[in-house]
Amino acid sequence: MHRVVFNQKGGVGKTSITCNLAAIGASQGLRTLVIDLDVQGNSTHYLVGEIDAEQFPAEAQGVAGLFKQTVGPRKMNKNPESFVWETSFENLYLMPSSPTLGQIEKELEARYKIYKLRDAIAKLDDEYDRIYIDTPPNFNFYSKSALIAADSVLVPFDCDSFARNSLYDLTANIEELQEDHNPDLIIEGIVINQFNAQARLPGELVAELKAEGFPVLDTYLTSSVKMRESHHEMKPLVYLAPTHKLTQTYLDLHARLEKGLKKRRKGR
Repeated sequence: MHRVVFNQKGGVGKTSITCNLAAIGASQGLRTLVIDLDVQGNSTHYLVGEIDAEQFPAEAQGVAGLFKQTVGPRKMNKNPESFVWETSFENLYLMPSSPTLGQIEKELEARYKIYKLRDAIAKLDDEYDRIYIDTPPNFNFYSKSALIAADSVLVPFDCDSFARNSLYDLTANIEELQEDHNPDLIIEGIVINQFNAQARLPGELVAELKAEGFPVLDTYLTSSVKMRESHHEMKPLVYLAPTHKLTQTYLDLHARLEKGLKKRRKGR
């Protein structure tokens, strides 16, 4: 199962959702890989902390290394598993980001390496039960590569009018990519994030999205200082605060997604 978390708008919680869902799966015994395609490397920092540049030559390791070996006459002769790092959490693995991603993007796009991530992930299927992909907040080479490689996409939504407007462009882009590159890709759901039940606007926006037919998931994530603590401590919530209310909400979201996955597999 390859799940990409994507929105063209920044600050909607992509990294938090990616890493916390992945960590929950790992804590429940699923061998889980996170691929960090965002040049900012927030998922990388969240799961393994700061990386020393001398310790981490991008041409040899991480997702930049995976892509870089495909440029020019070189073929993807290294096993994709060699670009994966262990984290300190059992069953949770990371293919880390690097600033080099920004440097090689134009060359990869010019050479049409858009399917290389899909090919690499296909080779990793036997190694991992779940693969999560964190993406940059724009519809660029890396996010397109992720959507082509994925089975499903989760779209974080932060209950903002601008976020609602961006959903129209986002869904149009995904539909075009489905038609041209990945007809099996599904929008698994809109994940409501930073929801404030006491305010009027969030409830109205969610109701309008549902009325327009957007696949809004029924578990709403709220804002909490505990998430900022989780980022600071570099520990996903299930490890930092397993009984916290927000952790329990993430557990419910993960359970809903797993239930939907089982239903889709049974229907095949």
